Amino acid sequence: MKQKIILLMIFFGITATTVNGQVEHTNGHASHTMKAKTSKKSLSPHTMTMAMIDGAHVHIDYSAPGVRDRVIFGGLVGFDRVWQAGAHNATWLQTDKDLVFSGKVLPAGKYGFFLIPGKQEWTVIFNFRWDQHGKDEYNETEDVLRLTVKPVDLKEVQEVLTYEVNKTGDKSGEIVFSWEKKKLDLPFTVK
Repeated sequence: MKQKIILLMIFFGITATTVNGQVEHTNGHASHTMKAKTSKKSLSPHTMTMAMIDGAHVHIDYSAPGVRDRVIFGGLVGFDRVWQAGAHNATWLQTDKDLVFSGKVLPAGKYGFFLIPGKQEWTVIFNFRWDQHGKDEYNETEDVLRLTVKPVDLKEVQEVLTYEVNKTGDKSGEIVFSWEKKKLDLPFTVK
């Protein structure tokens, strides 16, 4: 039933946000974020964000940990190591149309989304194995696409890990990752 409602919302261009079981929705917005209802308060709640861009439904599903007075990059998340880009299960991205990042095509499909934070540059990874706990089953030979990006330093701490999918033009969008004092912008076009 829940899937049917979501499909109807997508078809009619309705967006929604749920927090603690309450739903807010409006017509005509390009993107939204939803938090799954949980019976017990989680320190890293299951969250999703999505947008429709040139007919492409781009969806990211992740668990959103907080900083909670910890050193994240270079501490909890080590430099130069594969990280599942969220808490618990690997973060995943799904698109029903090909997306082009920096001239490289990500075919329509569902992918694990991993990051390798570095001191100067980060590696963004889209991997065939989207359904796994953390990075337990990550295998570099299953990578579909890798990108090298430079993070931007944030002036203030972003307490909770956040992803956004934003429409930036008729056929273009961006994925934005923000956490602790780092932000990544991943611009793309719909093929």
